[in-house]
Amino acid sequence: MADDGDNGGTGPKPTQMTQISQIGLWEATSLYIIAAVMCLCGPVMLGFALLTGAELTVMGIVFTVVFVPLGLAFWGNTVVDREHNRRLDAVGVPATAEITDLTDFDWSGEESGVAVGLRVSGPGLRTFETTWKRTHHPALRVGLRLTAVVDPSGGRFRVEF
Repeated sequence: MADDGDNGGTGPKPTQMTQISQIGLWEATSLYIIAAVMCLCGPVMLGFALLTGAELTVMGIVFTVVFVPLGLAFWGNTVVDREHNRRLDAVGVPATAEITDLTDFDWSGEESGVAVGLRVSGPGLRTFETTWKRTHHPALRVGLRLTAVVDPSGGRFRVEF
């Protein structure tokens, strides 16, 4: 959803931009701990059952089969998100994201969020429009300008909010 570059940008026309969430050191550490606990809960339960003769063998096997792959996927997703954030910090172009639309939507049936329509522009890149899905916040309103960082070659952006 890019325009024809009427802002004079010289960057490539983005085909699809991906929103990256800011993950700091503390957030990453907590995500890694959660992933490690997911990976270890089944094997620890299985080992406990084998060493003590407790009736947890089947549950330990099920937890191992289910939670080890989920924990590894969670860990890998955190690693990739951190890499994307480091790339945005290193080569990202400062930009402005103007809110053009706010639409409510349901995430999981009981929790609702807001789809924020954004027009992102900055020096050296073509203006593009995208949607940013997030939780409700009272400060969000149409016309509000937010700080953003865009990696024009990587097709990623982060809204600083």
